[in-house]
Amino acid sequence: MKKVHFTKMHGAGNDFVLIDDREETFPVHDHLRLAALATAHTGIACEGVILVQPSKVADFHMAFFNPDGTEADLCGNGARCVAAFAREIGVVRSPAMTFHTRAGLVDAEIVGPGSVKVWMPEPRHRRYNMQVQLPGQAVTGDFVEAGVPHFIVQCTSVAAADVEHLGRELRLAETFAPDGTNVDFVQYIPPRKALVRTYERGVEGESGACGTGAVAVAIVGVETKGMSLPLRVRTSQGYELVVDGDWRQTKGTGFTLTGPVKKVFEGEIDLDSLDIGTEME
Repeated sequence: MKKVHFTKMHGAGNDFVLIDDREETFPVHDHLRLAALATAHTGIACEGVILVQPSKVADFHMAFFNPDGTEADLCGNGARCVAAFAREIGVVRSPAMTFHTRAGLVDAEIVGPGSVKVWMPEPRHRRYNMQVQLPGQAVTGDFVEAGVPHFIVQCTSVAAADVEHLGRELRLAETFAPDGTNVDFVQYIPPRKALVRTYERGVEGESGACGTGAVAVAIVGVETKGMSLPLRVRTSQGYELVVDGDWRQTKGTGFTLTGPVKKVFEGEIDLDSLDIGTEME
């Protein structure tokens, strides 16, 4: 296989490998190779692989793959990064654009140097103050699908939250079977600030940031916790995401996610050279 040119970017500490796949030659069905590309030490290391592909209904199609090689419907920070990437490689010339995802059409705008806003899909399946039964304990939280599913657990200190252990238990809980959920631990600071750490499905660990999680946290905050928009969400890496939107019949709608994006480096990689792993004998 020929070498593939890639760009490494991060959005508020959420890092991705972005690839121009307008010729649709990337092996999207080779999940082991995708996982090998995303892994640390023997690959590039990232929290997602994003392909820019042709679309008949929008400026382009965004295909997003988790670090384990599975395809996801949407990634909020990935969407912000792909907007900047698409402009850089000439897919679009305007700061404003529309692209297609498995979660539907997404509008985006480059609003300043290193800053991108995206209009998120309408939230679905809100379930507030629900209990999830785990071995030995029940955890109360709120569920909302903001492009992808999120279970939000409010805590007094995100620094003390057991993200890895409790996050994994909740992510795999029978309540969310068969696909599981992302889990966000949030500390609300009224009226317009929240601190968040996320156990991300597909990453299978704590992510540097989560854009859809920030939106989910804001939805829960303004609809049930007395918070106000715009809500400033601080990620575990110390970056700030701004979630805004409108009110309609006591519910939020038209949510946007704005925050920093940065190109880290670019290069080439031979996909055939990746170590896709072998079973131990």
